[in-house]
Amino acid sequence: MDRHEIEGHEVIEGEVKPTGNGAHVLVPKRWRGADVKIVRTSESDE
Repeated sequence: MDRHEIEGHEVIEGEVKPTGNGAHVLVPKRWRGADVKIVRTSESDE
């Protein structure tokens, strides 16, 4: 596993859920319009 250091304001943990031909992660509404970064922390099932 690689190690990444990211400066930010808040961290949440969530589960990626299937949507159509892709997937999504839900974040709080107050994050609308914010820049975010997603880091996968486990192996995918595929």
